[in-house]
Amino acid sequence: MCSLLLIAPALAAAQSGSVPKDVLKLTVLPGWRTTTGTHMAALKIQMKPGWKTYWRAPGDGGIPPQFDWSGSSNIRSVQFHWPRPEVTNTNGMRTIVYHNEVIVPVEFTPAKPGQPLTLMGRVDLGVCNDICVPYSTSFSATLSADMTKADPVIRAALAKQPMSAAKAGVRRATCAIEPISDGLRVTATITMPSTGANEVTVIEAPDQNIWVAEASSVRSGNTLTAITEMVPPSNAPFMLDRSKIRITVMGSKRAVDIQGCTG
Repeated sequence: MCSLLLIAPALAAAQSGSVPKDVLKLTVLPGWRTTTGTHMAALKIQMKPGWKTYWRAPGDGGIPPQFDWSGSSNIRSVQFHWPRPEVTNTNGMRTIVYHNEVIVPVEFTPAKPGQPLTLMGRVDLGVCNDICVPYSTSFSATLSADMTKADPVIRAALAKQPMSAAKAGVRRATCAIEPISDGLRVTATITMPSTGANEVTVIEAPDQNIWVAEASSVRSGNTLTAITEMVPPSNAPFMLDRSKIRITVMGSKRAVDIQGCTG
């Protein structure tokens, strides 16, 4: 048996108002134990019509979601499988969001294979309508190792992930890195077919504490060039592992997830 939960959130007030109590509901979908021994579950986030929350890399105007699993047991690692988000522009500022509802598959690797997982989690995220405010909620569940039937709802969410680089025909991704006064400038050059009109490139650092500017990008045939700047808390140049840079390219036809680049 799996216990599902939704706990009343701690609401944060904004100057122009506060979040309605029923604006967001978070449910743990228990999922199943996979053939490789991991457990595929999901977080279902439902919002009132017109409200939105942010993707893992929300843009300069967004609040990135932060998860804390410290109260959980039998968890060795956690991997999120984020569905493709929406790219919006408000007052000249790009944000990357989900409207109304999103199901985020979460894959857990047990520390003790074959044993149940106990989730005691907390998430801090941003929710927006006319105002944007931080929002926190806790959740818990027990995920049994006996659950082996795949959930079609979670499978559908997994199918909405950006394509892998290999599947999308990415032939090469290189990153040139140069120091700037307060960090690094990263120029990514990617050989890949177009993802469609209104192509947007998002570059992520391996450490969420590093601020990453909105990338500017230009395409010439099968070559996409994107430039961004990364600024760490120290406001100084730093060592950056290219293999851990993550690049997402989103266009009108598809989205592509590129894990790492070379020099």
